[in-house]
Amino acid sequence: MTAGPLTSEPVAAPVAAQAERQKLRKHFGRFDILFFLLCTIVGVDTIGAVASSGAEAFTWLIVLAVVFLVPSALLIAELGAAFPDEGGPYIWTSRAFGRLAGAVNNFLYWITNPVWLGGTLAVSAVTAYTTFFNGGKDLNTPAFYFFTLLFVWSGVLAAILSFDIGKWIPTLGAWSRFLLLGLFTVTVVAYGIQHGLHGFGIGDFSPTYAGFVGLVPVLMFNYVGFELPNTAGDEMTNPQRDVPYGIFRGAVLSVLLYALPILGILLVLPVRAITGLGGFVDAIRQVFTVYGGHVGADGTTTLSGFGTVLGDLAGIMFILTVLSSGVTWIMGSDRALAVSGYDGAAPRFLGVISSRFGTPVRVNVLSGLVSTGVLVLAHQLTHGSAAKLFGAVLGLAVSTTLVSYLGIFPALPFLRRKYPDTPRPYRAPLPWTISVVLTLLIVFAGVQLVAPGAGDHWFGAGYAPDGWTRAERGKYLLTELVPLVGFMLLGVLFWALGRPTRAAAGGK
Repeated sequence: MTAGPLTSEPVAAPVAAQAERQKLRKHFGRFDILFFLLCTIVGVDTIGAVASSGAEAFTWLIVLAVVFLVPSALLIAELGAAFPDEGGPYIWTSRAFGRLAGAVNNFLYWITNPVWLGGTLAVSAVTAYTTFFNGGKDLNTPAFYFFTLLFVWSGVLAAILSFDIGKWIPTLGAWSRFLLLGLFTVTVVAYGIQHGLHGFGIGDFSPTYAGFVGLVPVLMFNYVGFELPNTAGDEMTNPQRDVPYGIFRGAVLSVLLYALPILGILLVLPVRAITGLGGFVDAIRQVFTVYGGHVGADGTTTLSGFGTVLGDLAGIMFILTVLSSGVTWIMGSDRALAVSGYDGAAPRFLGVISSRFGTPVRVNVLSGLVSTGVLVLAHQLTHGSAAKLFGAVLGLAVSTTLVSYLGIFPALPFLRRKYPDTPRPYRAPLPWTISVVLTLLIVFAGVQLVAPGAGDHWFGAGYAPDGWTRAERGKYLLTELVPLVGFMLLGVLFWALGRPTRAAAGGK
């Protein structure tokens, strides 16, 4: 391994790992890491879902920035600089707890991203397209599939391309975030001066347990991802220096890029008018009427003149932003799965790095196929309802993502104990405290995802997800638990299929 004596598990790196790692190319510099992180953490697809909880959402956004985002940034900064091996979170988990734990954790870490790309992100892109370029009218089924499949496979193609080319998608995505969210924030101020703001009282910011239960999973989902650049650890030019640099600056920018637009939406739209799917897009259209257009008595927004021009530009930037979110996560999680393939925790067939591109093309194609399958299946099950499709896939993506951190966050103190002599350019303070706090928050969020309101009034009126009744809580529990358990079992299967690779290296 490249960073310190990571030799106790496995005793020696498989021959396959040594061969595949020689195909990797170093193209990942300091600012690439920063832009990659911004695309990883700042996702505009969930801004509406957070804002729909009202002013209380802003309170919990700031609270979780302090108690979750900052500690996770500190933890990942140490792991990423001390153990900058390709595969990042898979390497940390498997070396701390063994390959079986690494295999299960890594499968969860990977599978959520093609699910997210083919569901939540694709539908968000469609919503932006129909809102800004199709007069708000839904696409017919053939047009829907044409647009979404083009979206999905454009992302897969970007992940397949060599990193010196593919990394420009995250770079463009980061600048799109700056422009889109910055322009929106400035326009909210202009809109407030011209029309007045919706407004809310100071009491609306008061936190409640019900609000925490509803918001903590999606806010934590927004705030994870600092480790993703380390999935390309062997492609970094100077990870010991650049990883902490990117993480700490990315943390500050991420909070600002979430807080300002969410506050702007709450100022512009009444809470009852904010939806999880279209809340941010609707707010953009409404405030852009200051450049040309008007809001009708029934709330319908019509853009004209320069407002239409800026609206179209915002639509393009929104689509590029959600695409870049998917591309960065696919780039990273696919690399982690490929590493587990050549390390003996997944089928060897998947652990192949392309000699031509220096990327895991086989896993990239597999991600595209999974995304396509999710897109088609979810569209059929929800009878073409974009809002239902968005909500269903978002819940699954959040739960599988967060559970995967049950292997990542506890790894810090165990790796310190197992590899005390590994150079650590940065050392996180209070490693046990940070790991325990983060892990407990993940456990709490996971419980609330499968049993909303547990500990107070499970599936009570203030906790049941939209569209569900208390009588259906058992059914809802199964819809959340069955996929999670199934994914974990597939992780075990992947570990079993990796046995020949482990045996060749003398590992277990």
